Amino acid sequence: MDRRSFLTKAALGGSAAAATTLAAPAYAQGKRTLTLVTTWGRGLAGVHDSAQRVADTITAMTDGMLTIDLKAAGELVGAFEVFDAVTAGQADMYHGADYYWVNQHPGYAFFTAVPFGMTAQELVNWYYHDGGMELHDELNEIFGLKGFLAGNTGAQAGGWFAKEINGPEDFQGLKFRMPGLGGQALGRLGASVQNLPGAEVYQALASGAIDGTEWIGPWADEKAGFQEITKIYYAAGFHEPGAGLSLATNRDVFDSLSPAHQKVIEIAAGECHQWNLAQFLANNGAALQRLQSGGVTVREFPDSVWDAFGRASQEVLDENMGDELFKKIYDSAMASMKSSSDWLKKSSGVYTAQRDRVLG
Repeated sequence: MDRRSFLTKAALGGSAAAATTLAAPAYAQGKRTLTLVTTWGRGLAGVHDSAQRVADTITAMTDGMLTIDLKAAGELVGAFEVFDAVTAGQADMYHGADYYWVNQHPGYAFFTAVPFGMTAQELVNWYYHDGGMELHDELNEIFGLKGFLAGNTGAQAGGWFAKEINGPEDFQGLKFRMPGLGGQALGRLGASVQNLPGAEVYQALASGAIDGTEWIGPWADEKAGFQEITKIYYAAGFHEPGAGLSLATNRDVFDSLSPAHQKVIEIAAGECHQWNLAQFLANNGAALQRLQSGGVTVREFPDSVWDAFGRASQEVLDENMGDELFKKIYDSAMASMKSSSDWLKKSSGVYTAQRDRVLG
């Protein structure tokens, strides 16, 4: 039994169990302001935009009956404190990347990204049509939350490095910023992995506190200014092939809303996911060209490094299989990914390869 169900049953007691009728749910009336805390520094390209988009959309769709007051990282609580703030009722909602909460439960990684996991399209296929949303709800219920996907960065870059990576041995002792299970995999290659909020990454890289970092992709990375520090950039990464962002509401707060306002939050989150994914993908190509014109060299990891990434990633996933819910989420996600991938490779994959060949 999850924590919320246990507390609910205990609060009801024997007399409630004997009741033959229940009163209609009482929904809060009148205008309300909900406080939304985020893991993003104000102005961080794409990710803060996503949080602002969903906040503004909810406010607009309810004609101001629900006003979402967005607090960026550090304005009410720190970037990595938003989960606890919402579960404790200090804030009403958070927007962030759920893989920041793998210490709460490793299953949260799947709702952002796992190494060698789903692309953005495969993620939404699973989420909306193959049981992912229901599993997200099952996981969030344990912590008193109601969550939805509400943004996506698309495939993330391999990152910025102070030196070229020629083999797996080059990760030994490397101080590198990478969250989630991907970061745990990198640690198995000998890297000293650090999980820093986005707003702190530039200074850490500039000061030498870290030797390298992944952030998002060309557009957001250019906006962050990493090209001012190093010119070595790996475009393809193993860790986040389609990173989802989430909007989560305190479950008691969500339950106090009318069904119409609950549906508004769901729809606003879904719209934000697609809008945000398009935002990143529409901007990355031009940004990459600007980076290269400015002297950045775009590289690919050699096969030996990809092989090492794969082995380390599977080890990290395997060590969590003892958790029943993690394994349930893993099995569901991988089955959906295989099904989606089989068709995508034979259809759009072949088409884009042939398009590039024909058009040159």
